[in-house]
Amino acid sequence: MKALSAELAQRREASLYRTPRVLESAQGPTVRISGKTYLSFCSNDYLGLANHPKVIEALKEGTSRYGVGSGAAHLVTGHSTPHHALEEELAEFTGRQRALLFSTGYMANIGTISALVGRGDTVFEDRVNHASLLDGALLSQARLQRFPHKDIDALERHLATHHDKRKLVVTDGVFSMDGDIAPLPDLATLSRHYGAWLMVDDAHGLGVVGNHGAGSLSRHGLNSDDAPILVGTLGKAFGTFGAFVAGDEALIETLIQKARTYIYTTAIPPAIAHATRASLRLVKEEHWRRRHLEKLVKRFRDGARQLGTTLLESATPIQPLIIGEAADALSLSESLKEKGILITAIRPPTVAKGSARLRITFSANHKSGDIDRLLETLQPLL
Repeated sequence: MKALSAELAQRREASLYRTPRVLESAQGPTVRISGKTYLSFCSNDYLGLANHPKVIEALKEGTSRYGVGSGAAHLVTGHSTPHHALEEELAEFTGRQRALLFSTGYMANIGTISALVGRGDTVFEDRVNHASLLDGALLSQARLQRFPHKDIDALERHLATHHDKRKLVVTDGVFSMDGDIAPLPDLATLSRHYGAWLMVDDAHGLGVVGNHGAGSLSRHGLNSDDAPILVGTLGKAFGTFGAFVAGDEALIETLIQKARTYIYTTAIPPAIAHATRASLRLVKEEHWRRRHLEKLVKRFRDGARQLGTTLLESATPIQPLIIGEAADALSLSESLKEKGILITAIRPPTVAKGSARLRITFSANHKSGDIDRLLETLQPLL
């Protein structure tokens, strides 16, 4: 264990050590940590549904009907009525034939990529894709070919020189650390031209962007012919827990037969699925949440511009403020915390060296005054 202790010491010295905070409250614009209340801008609860009364009531109702644990994997006795109903509703919501629930987004991505490709195949991935997408390619034992962020020309050069049996192009819909949206129409066109499948992980897009919150593909008018594999998570805009993959009959049946992270793990609690059905209804019906988010993003970006602060190009609730060195990002995060504002410093290896940042995120439950307070607090610190 001495070697591990030495490594941990090195991480501390490099300002890369991570420590979980213990929340004493529910998710929301304000949270409580160690008895102190903070204005929080670092949650993925984009639509403010994690603590919504209707979702809470649905969870209680689901627990009364179906108990707490699912008790088994989906293919044993863990697949309950609310799981089945939620899968059907998610398929309809995303415009797909079917959907399949996974316990986490990480498991959905690893299981899907490993089930679809293997030795002799190639996976093409944007260099800033989420870790679960990269790990899925590595675990599949297919060749992993990464290309510079959103560089369509580089991807085409790679596709043109690989003649594998199967080609899989994989991208985030909304990139989790930069907040920008993938060039999905171009990716779909290239994938079709070179006989590749396109897989989109829309964890940060579903519920937030697109027609009725149907995600990044919907925003561009793309369908299952353009991107046959769609992954979504339920713990972000939907405010609950779990993940799903949506696609045609052949895709879903293949995952049922081959995705190890589906076959060999316990299903999410049925009460969670029941609660997610309630949150899905809110996503579809309460359009004001997305409109309000858009106004908050514009208010923040306009204010940051007036402060002379340069932000990455992002029209989503993810607004990265690039600082550079990990120690500087950590210092700014701590200074904000002292003033009652909570924003986590994102450091390598989550982002590239030299691009440490504050990942500022907004919720539909934030108010305009919250944005103003953030800008006023940031001004003397930048």
